[in-house]
Amino acid sequence: MTADAYGDKASYDRATAHLDAPLAVVDLRAFDANAADLVRRAKGKPIRVASKSVRCRALLERVLARDGFAGIMSFTLAESLWLARSGFEDVLLAYPSADRAGFAELTADPKLAAAVTVMVDDPAQLALIDAARPAGRGGEEVRVCLELDTSYRLLGGKVRFGARRSPLREPSQLAALARTVARRPGFRLVGLMAYEGHVAGVGDEVDGKPVFSRTVRLMQAAARKELAQRRWEAVRAVRAVAPRLEFVNGGGTGSVQHTAAEAAVTEVAAGSGLYVPRLFDNFRSFSGRPAALFAQPVVRRPGPGVVTVLGGGYPASGVAGADRLPVPYLPAGLRYDPQEGPGEVQTPLLGAAADGLAIGDKVWFRHAKAGEMCERFDALQLVDGDRVVDTVPTYRGEGRTFL
Repeated sequence: MTADAYGDKASYDRATAHLDAPLAVVDLRAFDANAADLVRRAKGKPIRVASKSVRCRALLERVLARDGFAGIMSFTLAESLWLARSGFEDVLLAYPSADRAGFAELTADPKLAAAVTVMVDDPAQLALIDAARPAGRGGEEVRVCLELDTSYRLLGGKVRFGARRSPLREPSQLAALARTVARRPGFRLVGLMAYEGHVAGVGDEVDGKPVFSRTVRLMQAAARKELAQRRWEAVRAVRAVAPRLEFVNGGGTGSVQHTAAEAAVTEVAAGSGLYVPRLFDNFRSFSGRPAALFAQPVVRRPGPGVVTVLGGGYPASGVAGADRLPVPYLPAGLRYDPQEGPGEVQTPLLGAAADGLAIGDKVWFRHAKAGEMCERFDALQLVDGDRVVDTVPTYRGEGRTFL
């Protein structure tokens, strides 16, 4: 992606000329275009928004107001309850929780219990929820979703592609847990989720790595085929126990069109595709617009071809490596000093473009991941063209640090 294609430094500088860096912006034109592209790729199936990739209530509200989006996929129980209290009516917690205080609150409040669905892949999680209930097993009925392990395995499991998530891999295992939920008072099975991160989150066209890219494409094609069959069988097995299953969720930004094509899937999940961080530059099937950027101010000019900006060392989660670092984006042509990289309090940047920057100028960066940028900033400046049209708080700006 190039700056010329998706925005320019001059317009972002004009929009934020009255603001000092560090600061973060979301380009609303790019954000809305990305949302429209996700809807196009979903081909009529609703998109559940992954809140961890947005981490801003105002932007969650903005995207959910669009046709084609319905519901939130949250990342902690505390966040789920907060969103439900804020008026969001369909919140799927994507990960199991051990938040006993949260479960006590959930089971004591009919409004929260109706809005939040929790993730379960082990009977011990049901027992933990029951232990948190008021008066033992009293309180409200808890909506439950089961998670299917999507990893692609070869050589009898000795080779694995995909995250280590649910222990439930086979349809028979899901059916067994579905029966456990059905027999246990105070729970209702309403959904099934299967997130294929090795397809949705791994780019298949990496610049300068043609062999790696071809290998990823081959792996992903085989993984999609295997998962489509196993997911269909899992849904059939669970529906035999819970015929009124409300949803089957799958996918992610990088696999929306593939997952939506499966008859067994009723909705897809996506979030990173709204901001399009740098990890999503390497997909053949779609090209998004970088919508979320942060700016750091130039505070030093150590010599020709070098400037130093304040801070900027915001690595993303995952296996440590260069692909987890933010990248200097605007002006084009800047790179990190290999001996220092992005630092906690200062970051030297090298390149001919440095000579055109003065003390106080902004350098614009893209984060490696989407919502993690919002853990560093308490507000997002919403930009339309060369104007800031609103300033909205991130989760952090609302005093919410859930993880």
